[in-house]
Amino acid sequence: MKIAVLFGGDSMERDVSAASAAQVVAALRARGHDIIAVDAHRGILSAEAEGRLLTGRIDRAPPAQEATRGLPAVVDSAGLRDVELVFLALHGGNGENGTIQSVLDLAGVPYTGSGRLASAIAWDKDVAKRLFLSAGVPTPEWLMTPVDPRAVAAKIGYPAIVKPNGQGSTVGLTLVESPAKLDAAIELAARFDREVMIERYIAGRELTVGILDDVALAVGEIVPAQGPIFDYAAKYQAGGAEEVFPAVLSAEQTRRVQELGLEVHRALKLEDYSRVDFRMDAHGGFWCLEANTLPGLSSSSLLPRSAAAVGIGFAELCERICAAALKRRRRA
Repeated sequence: MKIAVLFGGDSMERDVSAASAAQVVAALRARGHDIIAVDAHRGILSAEAEGRLLTGRIDRAPPAQEATRGLPAVVDSAGLRDVELVFLALHGGNGENGTIQSVLDLAGVPYTGSGRLASAIAWDKDVAKRLFLSAGVPTPEWLMTPVDPRAVAAKIGYPAIVKPNGQGSTVGLTLVESPAKLDAAIELAARFDREVMIERYIAGRELTVGILDDVALAVGEIVPAQGPIFDYAAKYQAGGAEEVFPAVLSAEQTRRVQELGLEVHRALKLEDYSRVDFRMDAHGGFWCLEANTLPGLSSSSLLPRSAAAVGIGFAELCERICAAALKRRRRA
């Protein structure tokens, strides 16, 4: 099969996208597929450019905003019309918020992952959390800016999480311990999105579950090496966190997280695959934080670990994602 692996873009997760693409390109080529690597900024890459860009390395901090500002988020679709499928290795921004999905839909080019509406809904954390609640899935209380600090103290309390409404990889996220630090945290988050969310912090265990073909995979636990937050450095640097798959939970707890993950996946109208993140509080309650429509596929990413724990290797995972996309295309 001829597949274009599309990566890069203009988001703060550009480096993560390149690391995912490096893994996907290698895995699908090893399975005998005809693969072209397409940088959303540069276009189709030569072998030399692939070697330079697809190193799989992710720095401790996301790229500076100045380094990504102005980069095109999509490549001219004409270069993709002779492929059978576009594998979206994009993360964040216009690669994950429904924009590239809309462009490919208009061009009639099939692609992996969820469609334009589901992608847009899941990317908007405020809208997604409303759908969590409508589906009966608990999620921490939240407020959107502008907001009266007194309302934050009364409804959310401290510590609180302040984060951009549309952003991934914890970019712009702050754990705010007191009212005195609230304004600075809002200012930081607003650098990455005009809408800022203030959310109740759930102390406890960080859990995640992958979804593939409408089936929940293994539940995993993430234990950051430093501090309570699974931040950008902890996600992508060796030793930044311990990732336990399967998580040490009772059978009933595991089943409950899987059920909630599937309910979120379906409530947001997600397709093919996703990853849903939770917190487990001290009383054993589960709280959904967010759903990832294009979860990372780098060597340090959680979805491949969730799949591997149920016997699905990385190359098989990539092929199953492709097969699900083509099956959905045939149904359309």
